[in-house]
Amino acid sequence: MGIDVSAVKRLFSEQLGGGPDWVVRAPGRVNLIGEHTDYNEGFVLPMAVERAVWIGLRRRADRWVRVYVSAESRWREFHLDALRREGNAPIEYVKGTAWSLGEEGFFLRGWEGVLLGDVPIGAGLSSSAAMEVAVARAFAAASDLPWDPVKMALAAQRAENRWVGVQCGIMDQLISACGKEGHALLIDCRGLECRPVPLPQGVKVVILDTGTRRGLADSAYNERRKACESTAARFGLKALRDLSLDDLTARAGELDAVTFRRVRHVVSENARTLLAAQAMEKGDTETLGRLMVESHASLRDDYEVSSEALNAMVEIALAGPGCYGARMTGAGFGGCAVALVEAGAAADFAEKVSAEYRRRTGNQPAVYITGATAGADVVADCVSGA
Repeated sequence: MGIDVSAVKRLFSEQLGGGPDWVVRAPGRVNLIGEHTDYNEGFVLPMAVERAVWIGLRRRADRWVRVYVSAESRWREFHLDALRREGNAPIEYVKGTAWSLGEEGFFLRGWEGVLLGDVPIGAGLSSSAAMEVAVARAFAAASDLPWDPVKMALAAQRAENRWVGVQCGIMDQLISACGKEGHALLIDCRGLECRPVPLPQGVKVVILDTGTRRGLADSAYNERRKACESTAARFGLKALRDLSLDDLTARAGELDAVTFRRVRHVVSENARTLLAAQAMEKGDTETLGRLMVESHASLRDDYEVSSEALNAMVEIALAGPGCYGARMTGAGFGGCAVALVEAGAAADFAEKVSAEYRRRTGNQPAVYITGATAGADVVADCVSGA
């Protein structure tokens, strides 16, 4: 059973007494297709999932922020006029978001509250982005700030990049802020345009956590990103988003074999992502599933960011009942796969795939059946009574 408003209010009452002024939530995400295209100014097709980060908060008269972090079972606090980076605890995401909103020119008011969530950490479902966007939503409520989802997503990304120190693209924060119920978002990572794309009728998305963690293979990620950026520069392009498969093939002799494969993944993945959005708009589940399978093969063979556990999970999923397609999702080297499954078969699929994966690998998986949810919102406003 997931977290809901009553659970947040109950924890708030236990820790602070009384009730919160607001309860806010921001979801995690799963990317249906479009991997390692974001930093190449390409296209991605994520959706917000039912697991989320929640904050129950009450405004303070001063500029102190006091947060009970449920995952740590402890209180953390800081003053908005004395923000300092101190370690890697979850409170750094709160401080970093406060700092970033201040850089944006917003005047922030203090608040106290509880923070809890059920987005698994390190699984590639963007628990950090969900926390940053939830914190931004909390500050917006407490400080009477206008809620511009794209602007707030950019502020959350800056917190991740410059305070936390992880050089992520914009996708994670953008889908957490801008998600639409029942839809994925086709995001153009160059102009940040977001187009809602409906999930086909009669399907569920099943997230398949391999139980392995990537420990983000920074050197491997950086090597691939460098190959992309250097090839774009060599070809006189702003980014690989501007390269067609025909042009790449014509200039293949200018690249070594490894770099060619890396670039081919990005170029072909951009094309697949646009085709996947078209398939979804037509309700063409079969084509969407096929494109997901092709994406996994490209990530495995050309970009080489999959793993034995991810490959096993995808192979098992594709043999499962009612499965249209499956692929690894996220940066790779561990974490989750995602499958598109006939809704009526989803529970049976989850049970059988879990059992077979456990038997084959010895790893303990976690499986989440989800629909697409809305982005960050205020789910209870006890000040105005909404």
